[in-house]
Amino acid sequence: MHRRSLIKAFTLSASIAAMGMSWTLQAAETIKVGILHSLSGTMAISETSLKDMALMTIEEINAKGGVNGKQLEPVVVDPASNWPLFAEKARQLLTKDKVDVVFGCWTSVSRKSVLPVFEELNGLLFYPVQYEGEELSPNVFYTGAAPNQQAIPAVEYLMSEDGGSAKRFFLLGTDYVYPRTTNKILRSFLHSKGIADKDIEEVYTPFGHSDYQTIVANIKKFSAGGKTAVISTVNGDSNVPFYKELANQGLEATDVPVVAFSVGEEELRGIDTKPLVGHLAAWNYFESVDNPVNGKFVEQWKAYAKAKNLPNYQTAVTNDPMEATYVGIHMWAQAVEKAGTTDVNKVREALAGQSFAAPSGYTLTMDKTNHHLHKPVMIGEIQEDGQLSVVWQTEGPLRAQPWSPFIPGNDKKPDYAVKTN
Repeated sequence: MHRRSLIKAFTLSASIAAMGMSWTLQAAETIKVGILHSLSGTMAISETSLKDMALMTIEEINAKGGVNGKQLEPVVVDPASNWPLFAEKARQLLTKDKVDVVFGCWTSVSRKSVLPVFEELNGLLFYPVQYEGEELSPNVFYTGAAPNQQAIPAVEYLMSEDGGSAKRFFLLGTDYVYPRTTNKILRSFLHSKGIADKDIEEVYTPFGHSDYQTIVANIKKFSAGGKTAVISTVNGDSNVPFYKELANQGLEATDVPVVAFSVGEEELRGIDTKPLVGHLAAWNYFESVDNPVNGKFVEQWKAYAKAKNLPNYQTAVTNDPMEATYVGIHMWAQAVEKAGTTDVNKVREALAGQSFAAPSGYTLTMDKTNHHLHKPVMIGEIQEDGQLSVVWQTEGPLRAQPWSPFIPGNDKKPDYAVKTN
């Protein structure tokens, strides 16, 4: 009996060891991809769809054989709109989960929270949202817009005859680094165009702010001084009460147009957009752009939302940061294929000059030196159905300027991302 027990124990141990080797082998045969987006809290209204878009893109790549013969394995975490938690989750993804790349963040405060972690551990982050510039890291690829690819062209449009010839500007934002830095750049730009400080009003509200009654009343009062436009850098679910209050007080686009930098199709879902017709948003992509690549992209997303039974899938929409997520994941996969490895230093080098035929209708290129995409600029007008119709766009993609020329001293800053070994 004792001998039989020993044989059984040996056989069981061998089986367990074999299973362990199998699990290790299986893990080694996948490439882990981190997804770092708020799925709860004030930013969930914007970020949840980016998580789902990342998962759809990973499924698409896996269905075509994966990357270098390996399947991509998503690792999803929820930093819950909590900026210190973003840093904790980033460290977890890189050290515990051993991901080879991370796609994530929306707000600049979340990006700046994780940046030291990625630079310390030499991780790789793809950031898919427009931002204020004034940053260039070897560990970040910026697939959203820099100020010269969104904010500056939008204000130039508002000052033009087609945009309403605005002479006064109400800068309304959420109180954190992106709105404040963007508005610092815009104030300097407006000064260069002869706009005085008395014709610029600057107001900030906290994340999650919901009472815009007084602010909208003040916008109406400010607009009595001349042709006025509102530049909105309000982020997250605060956009819902802000736009509702515009409608409540009858502030129409023909009187005071609002151009938003953080509101797109996703944020307009669930809002009665009829009173908002004519207000604007500036991005680098809209669902409404008409081309075969976008037609396929939109159809694929709506089918995915239905198949996965995503909340309110019947009204599923695409938007700019979703397109940037989709493009970024594909570009990273192309770079890994080119490098033949997921090694960060080699992938970073392989990303330089990568291009991808994007749903925007343009072939987007990753700049060879500054880690930003060359992107077109589009200004869309809100329609009754919540879509945005393009009323103005650049002739083609623009090269990003991470360091705005309207900030003193930026002419001495390098326009490249330094490699790290």
